[in-house]
Amino acid sequence: MAKLATVDTTAGRTVFTKDLSAPDPVPEEGIEAALGLMRDGRLFRYGEDRSGLPEAALFEEEFARTLGVRYAVGLNSGGCALFVALKAAGVAPGDTVLVNAFTLAPVPGAIAHAGAVPVLVEITPSYVIDLDDLERKAAASGARVLLLSYMRGHLPDMDRVLELCRRLDLTLIEDCAHTMGATWDGRLSGTFGKAACFSAQTFKHINAGEGGILATDDPDLAAKAVLLSGSYMLYAQHKARPELEVFERHKYSTPNCSMRMSNLVGALLRPQLATLEERIARWRRIHGRLAAHFAEIAHITVPPRPAKEAFVPSSIQFSVTGLSAEEIRAFLEDCERHGVHIKWFGTPEPVGFTSTPAHWRYLPVTPDLPASDAVFRGLCDIRLPPSLTDEDCDALAAVLRQSMHAVTGSRS
Repeated sequence: MAKLATVDTTAGRTVFTKDLSAPDPVPEEGIEAALGLMRDGRLFRYGEDRSGLPEAALFEEEFARTLGVRYAVGLNSGGCALFVALKAAGVAPGDTVLVNAFTLAPVPGAIAHAGAVPVLVEITPSYVIDLDDLERKAAASGARVLLLSYMRGHLPDMDRVLELCRRLDLTLIEDCAHTMGATWDGRLSGTFGKAACFSAQTFKHINAGEGGILATDDPDLAAKAVLLSGSYMLYAQHKARPELEVFERHKYSTPNCSMRMSNLVGALLRPQLATLEERIARWRRIHGRLAAHFAEIAHITVPPRPAKEAFVPSSIQFSVTGLSAEEIRAFLEDCERHGVHIKWFGTPEPVGFTSTPAHWRYLPVTPDLPASDAVFRGLCDIRLPPSLTDEDCDALAAVLRQSMHAVTGSRS
């Protein structure tokens, strides 16, 4: 096996050689279940003459049990789960939906897909929603729904979020794409709102390439979500579902949007639930080691996390301070040349997974977000594959330290 980091003896520089986009492999149990499905041929989750292997329904049942909620609905992506949650919660075309400015493009995309209008809320230097601005924007917009994105795994003060939602009569929908297994004061993310949405895209905490899950304790919302997902009136084949009479209230008024999870995705995901805690422990160890290293590098700041938050860090975020945009770009390019790819939310053009509100030009109004823009200017992100060793972390941090010195010289 090749070494994960080497030293260029000519330049005296560390070169990191591990792929930071490499996920864990799918467990053998999931591979065997997927092969069984392919041999059987029944990849579609519903059966007419016989049900076949109900992997999607079993996954939903096991996911609901793991999260501690009554209902779970499998979708074909996390973004579609958000759209379905909004529609099932009653969001109609023209409605306004509050959402924090630091999030991935599918989040405002889901709001637009529902025909609604995003009302963007500022973020703080800790990368979470600014709850004072939320209160102001809720009053000014008249919005009745908050789509709260725990972007990159950062939980805000959930005690105050719930207090604001109660006082302002806001329906809370949680975007938990980056917080599967995270808790606030011992309570799992995804259990605070009317509905929660999770992702099974390759770079999330469980991996089927693509997939989404909607979780809720609300029977009517769950029934509408199943119908919206595209059940062809075969909703009785779901296991983590409401009673059948609940579907009778909605089956003639809810469209089939054809966004359901396939059996193949369910088969790949089921065994990963059992190993989630072990992967979370690895991510936390990796993040802790890197955060300690980064704290010693000039011009790099990693915001502290609240004591009540037990986060799941599948990536690490930091802010570059005291440098011009040109110097930040030079720093990132030097890191890239030495094997460390860093995403930068301050880039003028959207690249990969780094779009910001300035890039969402389909919005009806150009957002004025001075506080968020100030955070985005220096906000950087590195993906953390759970296979990183202590030695890998040390080498990665060495690249950042050396690149920062190469750009800033005596200032570092």
